[in-house]
Amino acid sequence: MWMPTKSRTPARGTALLAVLWLSAALATIAISLADTVRGEAERSATAVDGLRSQHLAVGGLRRAILYLDWGRTHPETPRFKPFGPFFVFDFPEGQTVVEVIPETAKFNINTVQHDDLFHLLVNLGVDPARAQEIAAAIVDWRSPSPDLHGPFDGFYASLHPPYLAPHANFQEVEELLSVRGITPDLFYGAWQTAPAGAPQPLALRTGLADCVSVFGSTGQFDVNTAAPAVLASMGVPPEGVAALIQQRRVQPFLKPEDLAPFAQIAGPGFPRLRIGGFTMFTLRSTARLRLVNGQLSDLRRTVAALVKFAPPSNETSYHILRWYDTVVGQASSPNAT
Repeated sequence: MWMPTKSRTPARGTALLAVLWLSAALATIAISLADTVRGEAERSATAVDGLRSQHLAVGGLRRAILYLDWGRTHPETPRFKPFGPFFVFDFPEGQTVVEVIPETAKFNINTVQHDDLFHLLVNLGVDPARAQEIAAAIVDWRSPSPDLHGPFDGFYASLHPPYLAPHANFQEVEELLSVRGITPDLFYGAWQTAPAGAPQPLALRTGLADCVSVFGSTGQFDVNTAAPAVLASMGVPPEGVAALIQQRRVQPFLKPEDLAPFAQIAGPGFPRLRIGGFTMFTLRSTARLRLVNGQLSDLRRTVAALVKFAPPSNETSYHILRWYDTVVGQASSPNAT
């Protein structure tokens, strides 16, 4: 007897639908995997470029140290002397700009007076009431105390973990991070929105670390590299600060005659200005790789060192006292302030 057969169309449709769903899932996995691989490849390339830039910055810094050292024994060779407060080195792999910052561009943190500290903090954007407290805390930190119980020691003892102020000279400027009221943003500086018309969208606000040093000046300050906050704190009025910064961007001050025309506009701060430093320098090297098209990459790496140059007659003509592998660089301009 004849029996009707069941249609296979629904089964075939279900199988086709399953194949389509499986294909879609595999395509999604493939796209996700490709995106992950591409992202990892880009991150790896960025890491490699960062490492290359780091080594390029180190190479530029070491060359600058040698140039400064050789320049003292070969004064007739202009190649070894920076034109202003920086060197620019072009390498096949890229370019490095090495800022040469004498410690005379900064206040000596162990001798600077309370009033200068207060004005410095205010010029760095600190509220006056907070600036008064921080200035007093810095002075207390370095001032001897017979019983080691200064006005701020109770605060330090209440922290976790607790500690006491040494009531002795600062040995390293980084000790300031332990002083009451000083935050990392105040010490290192912070990125902020640049003024309208600036070439970069962000600008680095100067930090306290760029204005004070355990080897800093006790009298006069280098006019070519002192931060605007330092210039203002020593008595140079705002219009004088602006004029000095504008001039050193165009043409660094190389001899006293270059500085003389600014005597009036610099006001009471003029006698505290000098050109250059002595034997202690901070060198800050910022490197940028050269791209295939010859332009410089936007990726930057910055290293720095504190160097003491000894008399040429010494067996060792210089000593690297501190080395900083990671430093925040100042934009792209060698004259950035």
